[in-house]
Amino acid sequence: MSDNNSTPDPNDIGLLEGIHTTRAIRRYLPEPIPEEHLRDIMFAATRAPSGSNRQPFRFMVFTDSDRSKEVKRLIARGAQTLWNEKRKTDGYEGATATDDVSPKARMARTMQHYVDNFADVPALILAFLVRYRQPTPTEGASVYPACQNILLAARALGYGGVLTGFHGFVEDELRSLLNIPENTLIAATISLGKPAGSHGPVRRVPMSDVVFADQWGEGASWAIDPPGTATLSRGGFSS
Repeated sequence: MSDNNSTPDPNDIGLLEGIHTTRAIRRYLPEPIPEEHLRDIMFAATRAPSGSNRQPFRFMVFTDSDRSKEVKRLIARGAQTLWNEKRKTDGYEGATATDDVSPKARMARTMQHYVDNFADVPALILAFLVRYRQPTPTEGASVYPACQNILLAARALGYGGVLTGFHGFVEDELRSLLNIPENTLIAATISLGKPAGSHGPVRRVPMSDVVFADQWGEGASWAIDPPGTATLSRGGFSS
């Protein structure tokens, strides 16, 4: 925290500002995250709500040990597999992606850099859900709030990250390597690090497109973005 006699800390942000400015960060400086900051980030994760307060979430954090490097390399292979497929199926290799100034082309470059360098991310977190009943459509409610807490806490401490499903392409190998119990869902892979760029206001579709009142599809009269908010049309690409 800053005081009246010091230079304001750019990371000293309020909760709402943090929510408004937490981008998906995929480019990191080659700097480790100090253990005390990892502790604070993961403490925030453990404060998240869960069904009946059972707290069935678990986490594994990988930094620079030999095992951590092995896990990063393994998931990096999954990342490349997913991206290679996505480039073909989602039109990144089409005419739109050849326009260097288009949002899709920028996203393609960002994703390529991300997967090419995934094995070197400063910190990698696997989020788990220890199932206490048969899988249900709502079970994610007991683990994904904790994942969002990780990203917000990282933002507050000057870091950034992104949640992915890259583990799904190498899950059998991960389970064997880490001795993950069968009744445990691997819910997310989260990479973290010091941003090579910066956070900033994110762009989303206007509130009125997604916040309805008395009838489906009709924006609530009060669902108005604050003045100066940058918005996207539906189908746009943003972080």
